[in-house]
Amino acid sequence: MPGSAPPQSKTSPPAVDAPPARGRRELGRPAAFAALAVVFVLFMAASSAPSPLYVVYQQEWHFSATTLTTVFAVYVLGMIAALLVLGALSDHLGRRPVLLSAIALEAASMVLFLTADGIAPLMVARLVQGIATGAAMTALGAALADLNPAHAPHRAGVVTGAAPTFGLGLGALGCGFLVQYGPHPTRLVYALLLAGLVVAGALLLALPETSVRRPGAARSLQPRLKVATHLRADLLGLVPILVASWALGGLYLSLGPSVAAGLFGLSNHVVGGLVVTLLTVPASLTALALRGWPVARTLALGASLLLAGTAVALFGVEDHSLTLAALGTVIAGIGFGASALASFGTLARIAAPAERGELLSVAFVISYVSFSVPAVIAGIAVTHTGLHETSVVYAATVAFLAALALIAQWLRSQRTPARRTCPQA
Repeated sequence: MPGSAPPQSKTSPPAVDAPPARGRRELGRPAAFAALAVVFVLFMAASSAPSPLYVVYQQEWHFSATTLTTVFAVYVLGMIAALLVLGALSDHLGRRPVLLSAIALEAASMVLFLTADGIAPLMVARLVQGIATGAAMTALGAALADLNPAHAPHRAGVVTGAAPTFGLGLGALGCGFLVQYGPHPTRLVYALLLAGLVVAGALLLALPETSVRRPGAARSLQPRLKVATHLRADLLGLVPILVASWALGGLYLSLGPSVAAGLFGLSNHVVGGLVVTLLTVPASLTALALRGWPVARTLALGASLLLAGTAVALFGVEDHSLTLAALGTVIAGIGFGASALASFGTLARIAAPAERGELLSVAFVISYVSFSVPAVIAGIAVTHTGLHETSVVYAATVAFLAALALIAQWLRSQRTPARRTCPQA
């Protein structure tokens, strides 16, 4: 299986908790693990909250689909920049300082959203939010791995795989309800998220430090994508499924609500959020349900269902069948969840504590480049060729990528000895 651990990851000593500062009360390890999972969900919910609002912003400020996906891409640009520059910082300074800084920056982005009155301020808010989220994600994933309970050695990978998709669905659907039924549709969701971030900051203040400080923090800020030699083959084996699954996610988060409104005439903002939720909630539930499955089987299932679900959704768009489109989305979401579980579960397990930040940073960069670049291309295509044609070509491309991922996994299984059959959790 792609996730078998190299000798050094099995023998590396666990990170030692730093002694608590005098007068500061720390959370116990189980409570700290749960708090990190909640904060992970909160960050991802905040990142998807603007999705149902894109249609509102587009109506109020009269911008094109190209501009819409550019706003989406600015967020990912900030995230990737943070992953490249800050991805390994928590391996040197500790998890808590990086996470507290990310919380403060995310709160600043909420203030920018609250005061945005045009496309330029909206882009600035999304850029700041992307930087905050990128800084947080690798530190959260690494801290979860550090605090992983001994009796469930793969739980951190399950949470790292499930939390992003669950948070994305929660943020989109919750925002859809607030926009449709609450007051101040472009303000209320950000005020609530800001309050949640204040609570999250208080929780993180009590977080035990799990990473020993070590020199090289300034050198780690040099933008780079570095993976230890013994981890490269396992990561490369996961690239096809990462690209296929996250490219599909990018389509739904950037253009999903527009497709619901433009192709199916569903103008209710709750439906716009539900489009995202139909993909992401099945993904998160699948990551929880399949945590005991072997990695190879989970990867094969993920690629197969991504292919099948995208094909069904494509037929639904072609036949103007909302039922088929929704069913295909749910099937693809299950495939997304299986892919995320196997991919991030593998990565969380194979790296030693000092390698986790860098490895997760590279994996997230691959994921979010796949998440954003195709979506921006789709936004440009919508402006020139129309929403229907673009959706069809995009879905067909994702299906093709899923087929490639399935073939790559089959070829890898033919070369991999039978010993690689250990489960996710």
